[in-house]
Amino acid sequence: MNVRLNKKHQKTLEAIFSTQTSATLQWRRIEVLFMALGATKKERTGSGVVFHLNGKRVTFHIPHPQKEVHRYQIRRARNFLQEVGITP
Repeated sequence: MNVRLNKKHQKTLEAIFSTQTSATLQWRRIEVLFMALGATKKERTGSGVVFHLNGKRVTFHIPHPQKEVHRYQIRRARNFLQEVGITP
């Protein structure tokens, strides 16, 4: 996949793949990155959201009231990106 990412998207991608999993990465940055990569988003009941990209899908629970995602969600985002062939 050949997608051009702006600097902010690239930094988000690097943060997701960092060996030091961040505890301060905001959900919105992951969501915007997925959309920039061409993912489609479908909101579910409550705070659930499903992303589809390259024939794969992943489901997340949007964190609230805080804006930061949990470490397990970053790992899930990393695994999803690897499954669809996207790495930094």
